[in-house]
Amino acid sequence: MAQFKEVVQRSSLHPKPVGLVLQYGTSGFRTKAEDLDHVMFRMGLLAVLRSKKTKSTIGIMVTASHNPEEDNGVKLVDPLGEMLAPAWEEYSTQLANAEEQGLLTALKDVIEKEAVNMQQEACVVVGRDTRPSSEKLSQTVLDGVMSLGGKYHDYGLVTTPQLHFMVCCRNTHGLYGTASVEGYYQKVSQAFVELTKQALNRTDDHKHLKVDGANGIGALKLKEMEGFLQKELLVSLYNDGSSGKLNYLCGADFVKVQQKSPQGIEMLAGERCCSFDGDADRIVYYYNDDAGRFHLLDGDKIATLISTFLKELLTKAGLDLQIAVVQTAYANGSSTQYLEETMKVQVHCAKTGVKHLHHKAQEFDIGVYFEANGHGTVLFSKVGEEKIKQQAQNENAADEKRKAAKILESTVNLINQTVGDAISDMLVIEAILALKGLAVHQWDAMYTDLPNRQLKVKVADRRVIDTADAERCAVSPPGLQEAINALVKKYSLSRAFVRPSGTEDVVRVYAEADTQGNADTLAYEVSLAVYQLAGGVGEEPKPLQ
Repeated sequence: MAQFKEVVQRSSLHPKPVGLVLQYGTSGFRTKAEDLDHVMFRMGLLAVLRSKKTKSTIGIMVTASHNPEEDNGVKLVDPLGEMLAPAWEEYSTQLANAEEQGLLTALKDVIEKEAVNMQQEACVVVGRDTRPSSEKLSQTVLDGVMSLGGKYHDYGLVTTPQLHFMVCCRNTHGLYGTASVEGYYQKVSQAFVELTKQALNRTDDHKHLKVDGANGIGALKLKEMEGFLQKELLVSLYNDGSSGKLNYLCGADFVKVQQKSPQGIEMLAGERCCSFDGDADRIVYYYNDDAGRFHLLDGDKIATLISTFLKELLTKAGLDLQIAVVQTAYANGSSTQYLEETMKVQVHCAKTGVKHLHHKAQEFDIGVYFEANGHGTVLFSKVGEEKIKQQAQNENAADEKRKAAKILESTVNLINQTVGDAISDMLVIEAILALKGLAVHQWDAMYTDLPNRQLKVKVADRRVIDTADAERCAVSPPGLQEAINALVKKYSLSRAFVRPSGTEDVVRVYAEADTQGNADTLAYEVSLAVYQLAGGVGEEPKPLQ
């Protein structure tokens, strides 16, 4: 077949380093940029097959998110802007790892297994972040797309959530929005302006927000968007990419892990600040109190703020919709308790990884999910959206009910339901704080996080650890969970769990307790149990000083 001849010819320009093995993880492939040329070409091929199979536009994003600047990565986006289907993750891994002479066999294997009609047209859209390697790598993706005769549209520099948005717009024929960067700005900012105009007591002080753009694509796009916001948000942008290195000493991941403000931001007491990650799909908030102490408002605090706001509006609008918050085992115990006991909101626990949370959130009329790292969004069911819309237009409903439903309707439009989106999430948070008249410290005071500690233990083989109950319980090796249970009993308000890393031979340990000292000691003791029972290597864990 002539089309395969072209694949073979072009593939020889993007040879696979012999023996290199990569795995399609939660966020696609990620590694050093120089090792990704062959992967990009092959993901271009796979996207064409996926497009033919689904008769839809498929997206490819070139980014390594919060990883260092020298890394890069690639992930595929399915028709409604969601993560790639699990079976196709397997194909991605097989295709990426096939040695040069086995590439056609691997390709034909997918075509056969999925009964792909090769006569069907294919369309792929591509986006990239600001890394020095991204432009060349996205060209390699297009090379793959073209070698199988696919059509393409190159969006160039976009945030990851913007590309997810474009894919959804194209496949819903504009129902979700207009498939352009400007279409994204218009939809989101219009909803934001409509919401904030209802907050009557808002001063310019309230409108001010300091944003750390992680020297990445989010900074670039936020600058472009400012005009659309009609001065309803006054942003001071730091780490905007004009000088610093991507994700270096800045960005959401740095702030979350280091528990301190990023380089380059001067924080006055009580000022709201937030950080994006490198591809703008995560966000965390933070501030300094009057005593100069740093406070982090992570994904748990964000989920609590948003779900509380939505629950109150549903009650005011007289709408009986089922709302739930989906967390992972890493969610702080205080947030779970506050949601369940004070707010009477259902909470469910899913395995770590956005795709697991997203999937669980789809089971409810309104599903709110955020990982503690600040990656998350809100999903509204078709039925839920319809009921909100009907109530907003219901001439017979009381004024207060209609008004609440209209606020809900604008909130639906403001949220990027395809994936976690730092820009959209930021605007949702800002609108809620404005409408509720909350200062950042008041939001923070909804509940107090239990002190916690995360550690990791090197092991000979991470696969000896197997977990159940959304990773909260270790079922193997024998005796480990019993040891953890005995250690947890020694401390007040405590819990701990362990889970193997998805990428390296380490076991991650999480512990929380009533005091930081107890959380630290518990984390150390659990680490020691892992080291002794699960084949620890290297030095045995030492107590935290």
